[in-house]
Amino acid sequence: MRIVVQRVTSASVAVTGEVIGEIGRGLVALVGVAIGDDVASAERMAAKVASLRLFDDADGRMNLDLAAVGGEVLAISQFTLYGDVRRGNRPSYERAASGDVAEPVYGAFCRALEERGLRCARGRFGAEMTISLVNDGPVTLVLDSETLSAPRRA
Repeated sequence: MRIVVQRVTSASVAVTGEVIGEIGRGLVALVGVAIGDDVASAERMAAKVASLRLFDDADGRMNLDLAAVGGEVLAISQFTLYGDVRRGNRPSYERAASGDVAEPVYGAFCRALEERGLRCARGRFGAEMTISLVNDGPVTLVLDSETLSAPRRA
């Protein structure tokens, strides 16, 4: 799985002009599912997102996680995170999981966040969506399940 996380003061997602999900302070998570990802991958990634200390404490240091600040998550499925542009200018999505595999993994990611007591608003899987957000910081991280288990230094 590959997830782009952005700290926001607010965010929303709309489909055909209708807002279907919105949050206040928290994180927008753009969620890409790769071939081979499963529910266990989703649960590990949700645990990581929930525990990221990206919010300022009283001393102005990024030391607090979502739960500590009453934050929320807006999770958007996004297969284009697996776009490969090494050859040519048109991305290849060979590593992205098919919709019938990706949708339950995306759902498991959202449920795992909710099981941790976090509110998780969602986009609509497979839909054309318009996402609006107010980036806070900006703070943006890219998480990849393939590298999360690797040692920090070789």
